Amino acid sequence: MIVQTADEGTEHFVITMDQHTALSAQFAEHFGNDEFESVKPREQMLHVIINHDVGWRELDATALRDPATGLPYNLVQTPFEQIVATSQLSPDFNGDTHPYCELISSMHSWGLYNGRYGMSDKVLLNTLADENRVTADTMLDKEMARQERIKAKLKEDPDTASWIEEEHLFQNYKQLQFFDTLALYFNCVQESERQEACFSHIPVSTTKDVNVDIEPVGPGKYAMSPFPFDRDGIEMTFSGRYLAPVDAGEDVREQLSTVPTTAQTFQLVAA
Repeated sequence: MIVQTADEGTEHFVITMDQHTALSAQFAEHFGNDEFESVKPREQMLHVIINHDVGWRELDATALRDPATGLPYNLVQTPFEQIVATSQLSPDFNGDTHPYCELISSMHSWGLYNGRYGMSDKVLLNTLADENRVTADTMLDKEMARQERIKAKLKEDPDTASWIEEEHLFQNYKQLQFFDTLALYFNCVQESERQEACFSHIPVSTTKDVNVDIEPVGPGKYAMSPFPFDRDGIEMTFSGRYLAPVDAGEDVREQLSTVPTTAQTFQLVAA
């Protein structure tokens, strides 16, 4: 789960990973204009984007309580033995739809531990405790083998061979990373704390990347430059539940189930 920041003494907005990926999918659906190429193959990419963290679904349903906060565990604060399983479950799920969905999902899992293939300075693998490193390395080796196996299969099919050409494959991967991190920008931090940010390695095409800047310019309004979506002034929405810390011994899942789902909305405009 994602637990959004909140002022002291106020409830936190708690977001499941399915709600997070639903926002990522909104970005994907509207990504592309005269400057930016849209996602393709579209059907497969939209599927994997809305399901890129589906391995968290069962874990989110348990709503484990973080004793440090009284709230559900927030992303990387989740115990390693719980979080590592999601990295394999997501590609497994996506593979039921199409091998390309499985491939992109596996790349996402591998990249999270390895600085998003060099595009981020946050290398999760380097932060792991020694006793967890072997488990992580084993999982990552299996994912790399999975990727090579799928690429060999897709290369044999004339209809999909071009999808795994490296420039196009990484264009798709970088698109997913943009939608994911842009969603995290809104999911993780409450509106009053959001600041200017720069997203790097955003693909304009197979051969060109740019930096995309975002800046709050008014209540619920954010300016982006260059603007990567299909229309100016587009509104986006994501869901969650407001929850106060739960005392030790109480069931977080039960408390969440009694809270209504609400939404946060924002507007994206061209700078």
